[in-house]
Order: sequence, then C-alpha cells, then structure tokens
Amino acid sequence: MLRTHTCGQLRKSDVGSPVTLCGWVENKRDHGGAVFIDLRDRYGLTQVVVGPPEANSELIDAAGHVPNESVILIRGKVADRLEGKVNEKLATGEIEVRSEHFEILSTAQTPPFTPGQSDLPGEDLRLKYRFLDLRRKEMQDALIRRSEIIKCMRDYFAEHDFIDVETPILGRSTPEGARDYLVPSRVHPGNFYALPQSPQLYKQILMVAGFDRYVQVAKCFRDEDLRADRQPEFTQLDLEMSFIDADDIMSLIDGLVATTAKQVLGKEISLPLPRMTYEEAMRRFGSDAPDLRFGLEIVDVTSVAKKTEFRVFRGTADAGNFVRGIRVPGAATLYSRRQIDELTAYVQQDFGAKGLAWFRVEDDQTLWSPIAKNFDPEHLAEIRELLGGEPGDLLMFLADTWEVTCKGLAGLRKRLATEMKLYSPDDLNCSWVTEFPMFERDEESGRYVAMHHPFTAPLAEDLPHLKESPEKCRAQAYDLVINGSEAGGGTIRIHDSEVQSQVFELLGMDEETAKDRFGFLLDALRFGAPPHGGIALGVDRWVMLFAGLENIREVIAFPKTQKATDLMTQAPGEVDAAQLNELQLRTVSVKT
Repeated sequence: MLRTHTCGQLRKSDVGSPVTLCGWVENKRDHGGAVFIDLRDRYGLTQVVVGPPEANSELIDAAGHVPNESVILIRGKVADRLEGKVNEKLATGEIEVRSEHFEILSTAQTPPFTPGQSDLPGEDLRLKYRFLDLRRKEMQDALIRRSEIIKCMRDYFAEHDFIDVETPILGRSTPEGARDYLVPSRVHPGNFYALPQSPQLYKQILMVAGFDRYVQVAKCFRDEDLRADRQPEFTQLDLEMSFIDADDIMSLIDGLVATTAKQVLGKEISLPLPRMTYEEAMRRFGSDAPDLRFGLEIVDVTSVAKKTEFRVFRGTADAGNFVRGIRVPGAATLYSRRQIDELTAYVQQDFGAKGLAWFRVEDDQTLWSPIAKNFDPEHLAEIRELLGGEPGDLLMFLADTWEVTCKGLAGLRKRLATEMKLYSPDDLNCSWVTEFPMFERDEESGRYVAMHHPFTAPLAEDLPHLKESPEKCRAQAYDLVINGSEAGGGTIRIHDSEVQSQVFELLGMDEETAKDRFGFLLDALRFGAPPHGGIALGVDRWVMLFAGLENIREVIAFPKTQKATDLMTQAPGEVDAAQLNELQLRTVSVKT
C-alpha cells in the first residue's frame, strides 16, 4: 500500500508516529514559509503542513503551486496542532501531519467545479463531470448508505434461509406494461433479446423447480418516460417464496423494514406495519401510495351537496360524481386569496379539476367564502361537522369525477403539507396497501389490462368473478409505501395453468399468442407448481427515502438524465456501419 493510514484515521494517540497519506488536495494556504494543505479521501480530511523545520524550500515551493484536486503523497510525522488551532468540526482536528516528503502523483487541471464548493452547479454539469461530483461528501455518503442498505438486505434474507440466484439479463421480449429495451442478436439475425423489466418469470420458474426461497439484487430495465424518482435502469431486491400467503410476505418485509431502519438510521419501527385496502387508501387519501406522515384526510360531502342549491356541487352530485374535501388546520390566516388562487390553478393545470371551492371557519364556527351565500346555514353547518372544522381552519373541495377528486386532492394535500411543514424530513412512515383491483380498462383500446402484471392471482372469494365481471376481481397484491412513495410491490401468483390461461384470454391474448410469449411458464405450471408469491423492493428508492432525498439520481453512481442519456459517456450514441452490418441492421429516419 502506498499509504499507511487514511485521511480520516489519525488521532491524538498517533502523535509522533511516522505516516504516509495519499489523497486529493481540498485546498491549500500559503502562510509564507509554510504551506498548509487539507488532504482529502473518502474517509475524511487531514491537515498537512509543508514547511520549516521539516521541509526545504523546494518542497515548500512545490506544495504551494500544486493545483487543487491534484493527487499527492505525503510522508511525515503526526504532531499536535498549535494551541488555539484545534478544529473541533473534524475527527482529525486535534492533529496535523508535518511533511518530510511531498510527491505529486497526478496534477489536476482547473476543474469546472470543486467538490468542496458551497454552491452546487447545475445537475447537467454535475452529471457530465460525474467523477468530480462523486468526490463530494454528500454523494459518497449516499452511496455508502446504499451499500449499507443492500448489505443489510442480503444479511436479513440469508438469515431467513433464502438462496441468492442470478437470473438472465438477455431474455425473451414479453411486451406487457412498459416498453422493453431490445438487443439484436448477431447469431440469429432479425431476432432480439429483451433486457428484463423484472425477473418475474424466472423466479416463478425457480418456485416450480423447488427453490422455495429465492432472493436477488437484480438489475432491471424499462423504456418509459422518466421523472425524479425513476430511471431507465434500476435495481430491485427481488424475492419469491413457496407455500405462503400474502400475510407471510408482508410480515417478512415488516421485519426487513424494522431491521434496516434500526441498523442504518438507528430508528425504531413499530410492527406490524399498518395496512389498508386500496379502496380505503383512495377514499381517505386519494392515492394508492398515501403519505401518512400528516393528516389532511379526504372527506366525502356528496350527500350534502345533493341538498344544496349551489349549482356546482348540486350538478356534480346529481350527475353521479363526487364532492370531496380536506380540512387544513390553522390555514385560514396562512393562505391569502392570491395563494388560494394559485392552488386553484395548480389543481386545474396539473389534475384537470374544474376549480377549487373553499371555506374559512370563523370564530363562531360559521363558514365564510365568496360562495357561502349559495348555501343554507344548516348545509354549511353539516359540511363543517363532516370535516370536523374548527375556527381558523381552511376547508377545500373539488367537485368532479372520482378520478379527478382523488388525484387533485392527493396532490393538494401533498403540496399543503410541504408548504406548511406538517412533517419532519427525518420522519419515516411505512405502511401497506392491499387488495388492488386486478384489472383496469385501457382508455385507448377499451380492453382489460392487468393492474400489476398478468400472473397475479385473484382473491379466492373473487375467483368466480373472472368469467362474468372481471372488474369486480380484487388481486392478491400488496404495495409497501414509505413516506408517500411506492417502495415495493408484490403479489401472490397464479399457480394453476387453467386460471392463468383464463387471465391471458381476459387480457385479449389468444391461446396462440399466450403460448408464443409464455409457453414455457404455462408448461412449468402443468408440471406441479406450488402456491407461491413474492415482492420486488426498489433499492434506489429505498436509499433515496432513507437518506431523506427527493431525487433518485442522487443515490445512483452513474444515472441517466430525464431524457435517458448519460452526459458523462454520451450514451446512447451512434455505432459504426460495420457493427450494424454484422447485426444485419440499418437505421432509417422516421418523420414524427
């Protein structure tokens, strides 16, 4: 090893010891006759002194001219810092290394930004020079936390007798859900592999093969539109179990959540984690991934709306739609008319709502609003009572379809909670949402599509609905929610080939297509398949949430931009004609 210690290792007990340190020059200070260098590596920072009586003038001159971010080697002795110069903010703040030998291992050019600067450059610049960005302590801490979480997960499942099995990256394209990333085959011209959107089919095959407890930290790929918490390639902790039910899976993951929170964050999580059905989540919070760190629950006032003379409420209710609202405690004096107008524009533009009705609860518990004159006092009192309004509260309502009221009020409650600081960034709230609808209608084709995936088993009591009324089928599905984000999703799988064929048919897949795409799975199910199920946990999202961050790119070493490009390597890029010829491919321009 070139070094004897790291830059975060030395303490007062090491005073007098000869040491060799290597690292990056964070900054330097020339005090005339002595140069002070802050030497950095991922373990910490140590102050190095190059100057009398230990150093000669050439050494001092070299140290004074070394550019920041250069890599150097220092050999010398550990000494106490001078009185009054101790830096209590540093673990190494009581000592310094007085150099006897100074060596430049790599001279750095002037960087476009430095890891230690207080004002961060734009994300595009950070991603282009990711090797500089990754030197920042915040980035290194995030990736260290990622490593800790993955190790904690692996250890937990090893203790529960799971077998780590790697599944293929090059597989068969089975177009369901997001678009596949396709890889052309040189050996089989005109044919393509697909990168896995998940190891779903392989892990079901493993259950049929008798590996009753499978786990894998798996790389997955989806060609879909991106956002702050989504990437085209992502990592998930994938597992599958045989001879279990949904409660077994959720209880197992409860233990993982508690173990990870304790070991990584030092937080105690009460178990079992709370559970609610999909229907309850949408009714109370308007979202299938509700943030439970704060209240602002949704209340349905459609029954009162039907009795009022206010045309917006009455017309919506008479048309079979809904009037729903939230109570915002103490917000009446916090939000001006202009700010409420901004909230109105927000729900209109982002969620397609027609408008936002609101009332202020006065000291005498009456409701005031520009629209209050359109209501009888008894109806206003009934609305206030349904929402539990108290003086100083703000009551806000949407009158629209179920979908719009859900999305609009879910977005509104999140925005208000953020603006009013109704939760601490350090809070960690975990819960389950269960019993999702098994199918939903595709708006374009009008046909049924699987809400999770086509291998999800219906609840046993809903199995009779498959033939006559599939929309009534509830799935044996469960999502783990952390702080309002889906952190994992799983289902109990169909292990009966006849039921699986029936589901394929419902999804508009004829027997020939099903056999072509999933014949190997259907064959496996006919040769003795155990009841089985599993879950996939989003590792990137877990790390983001556990680290209290809002951008998933902050916990991935080399992420893609929102347009799925790598600014550092300039991927994706063109390939030369010889490569295309070898694959028997050519590119064409398509007008859009």
